[in-house]
Amino acid sequence: MKTGNAVLHLTVGEPMSASLARAATAMKAAGKGKPAQPYFGVGFDDVGELFAVFTPKRWELIGALREGGAMTVAELARQLKRDYKNVHNDCERLIEWMAVEKDENGLVYAPYDEIVVDMKLPDRRAA
Repeated sequence: MKTGNAVLHLTVGEPMSASLARAATAMKAAGKGKPAQPYFGVGFDDVGELFAVFTPKRWELIGALREGGAMTVAELARQLKRDYKNVHNDCERLIEWMAVEKDENGLVYAPYDEIVVDMKLPDRRAA
């Protein structure tokens, strides 16, 4: 379970070099025995890919888990007034993308205090 002020970064269009630089900085800090700032991030090639994973219903699901805490998928479906199978599928998909986790008792929860969406715009071409 994440502790403190855990933040999930969803980034669209970030160049691989930025991810590699972040990893290199963390490795240098670790090599010097310094604690590295935890970074939880998921990258998407384009905004369509982000929106395919993080649909409005799934944002609502994350909000319900933040508000209600850990619960069974059945309880979550009841709270959201949605079909169990669809909520279950949404939870599984969000677990794959690190936005939802499952505890040792099988309860689902939203581990992050904040989710930051960052979209890099394409470079402007010369006219």
